[in-house]
Amino acid sequence: MNPQVVANYDMQYVVLSFVIACFGSFVALSAARRLIGPDKRINRFELLLATLALGGIGVWTMHFIGMVALKLDLRVGYSLSETLISLLVVCLATGFSLAYVAKAPANLGRLLTAGVILGLGVGVMHYLGMYGMRFGGYIDWSIPVVAGSILIAVVAATAALWLAFNTNFLLIRLIAALVMGVAVCTMHYTGMSAANFVCTTADRLAQPLGFGVITSSGLSVMVLLLSIGIAIVLSIDLFMQNVLLAHKQKQ
Repeated sequence: MNPQVVANYDMQYVVLSFVIACFGSFVALSAARRLIGPDKRINRFELLLATLALGGIGVWTMHFIGMVALKLDLRVGYSLSETLISLLVVCLATGFSLAYVAKAPANLGRLLTAGVILGLGVGVMHYLGMYGMRFGGYIDWSIPVVAGSILIAVVAATAALWLAFNTNFLLIRLIAALVMGVAVCTMHYTGMSAANFVCTTADRLAQPLGFGVITSSGLSVMVLLLSIGIAIVLSIDLFMQNVLLAHKQKQ
């Protein structure tokens, strides 16, 4: 039995993961501009939107679209518990970091602290998601590459938080979203390159079984449904912002 697992990527899903990362980053950057209300307090609804946009779409959805892009020559399943917990982890880290920096955007200490927390949250989400993979074998990790991916996540997270409160013009936000999309994808695919998949089963096509284990196609459906739900929330915010803008223009 050959333990070597051949890994390839479906480039259509790779491109899609990049587009999703950029979209989530752009929406988050836009929402962050409205994070502090006229009363100098944090707008909780905008914080929720920025959190869902950056953590839920820009990072988590991008990650699992990237996992769908991964094609191995053996059957793979995903543990639902680790998959959903990874979403909770990255959203908590994103929400806390955005709120922490929003209180004093010019404070370098707050920016660096929040950047480390958010970067570690992204890293935990990534590797927890991969820990949730179920297949007939195991992953042999390259520790130096894992460490490099975490460093990329921290740098990217710090840059994201700085950009969130320093991008006042549409063109700059678009450029910043592209930069963030590249950073998030770089972290993800660097982390993926740290994994060497080793097969220990004779039947590579056997479906992994267990409580709460879903197939790769099931993962695609779940990510799609959650993404649609998040997109609906973001669309409601966009609609409300347009209504408020039109109302102000009439006054």
